[in-house]
Amino acid sequence: MSLEQAPDEVKLAVDLIMLLEEHEIPTETALAALEIVRRDFLRKQEQERNLRR
Repeated sequence: MSLEQAPDEVKLAVDLIMLLEEHEIPTETALAALEIVRRDFLRKQEQERNLRR
């Protein structure tokens, strides 16, 4: 499968990986930052679900 045909989440993941690697972000820093982003988006997802109820 080519990247053009990949799901949007795969395309975004590849872009994020490239960005982090190009800026030589240490692995530990990247993982900590991604966990912060994950928690933030989980909170936003919950808020969106609550608005739909």
